[in-house]
Amino acid sequence: MIRLRADAAAIDQAARLILEGGVVALPTDTLYGLAADPRRADAVARVAGIKERPAERAMPLIAADLDQVTASLGALPPIAMKLARAFWPGPLTIVIDAPPTLAPEVSGGTGRVGVRVPAHEVARALCRACGSPLTATSANISGAPSSASPDEIERTIGARIDMLLDAGPTPGGAASTIVDVTGASPRLVTLIRAGAVPWSEVLKCVDRG
Repeated sequence: MIRLRADAAAIDQAARLILEGGVVALPTDTLYGLAADPRRADAVARVAGIKERPAERAMPLIAADLDQVTASLGALPPIAMKLARAFWPGPLTIVIDAPPTLAPEVSGGTGRVGVRVPAHEVARALCRACGSPLTATSANISGAPSSASPDEIERTIGARIDMLLDAGPTPGGAASTIVDVTGASPRLVTLIRAGAVPWSEVLKCVDRG
């Protein structure tokens, strides 16, 4: 494993590794995650193997900005656009219909995928350098605690990944809130996982005119 301080040169090197099918641990605005190209089934399978997790579990994505989300994943439904504009960049993951360009394993067979724009410049810069959203499932063995520490990432899974982009400890705390907007009603939103964005704030946003 290569461990590099997360500067511009390291981000470019990480992007090249990812586009070749590699897996990179990267910082986000909550915890460290595992970045891989979600369009490559082999890369997604590597992430699942690193985490020792079942292949049928979906993997969330991160993106550089809202424009990258719509360019890569398709137009968002109105409620998703409203939530994105209110909470991105930030720890709200919005579950939408997955486009056929993604490896099926990303959605875990559900046909849906969660995506967010993180409030961390390194994470967004890596997505920009790759030209597409990236996986961002937590950088840990499935069932073990998620980590905000690059030292802990190196100790636990360093031998399994290609690179660790070290930006120091991340803020930690709760993981992103996950909401699903794929329901039949144009205003329907469902809480999948409580997290850093209070559910009450999501509902306030949805209920505003």
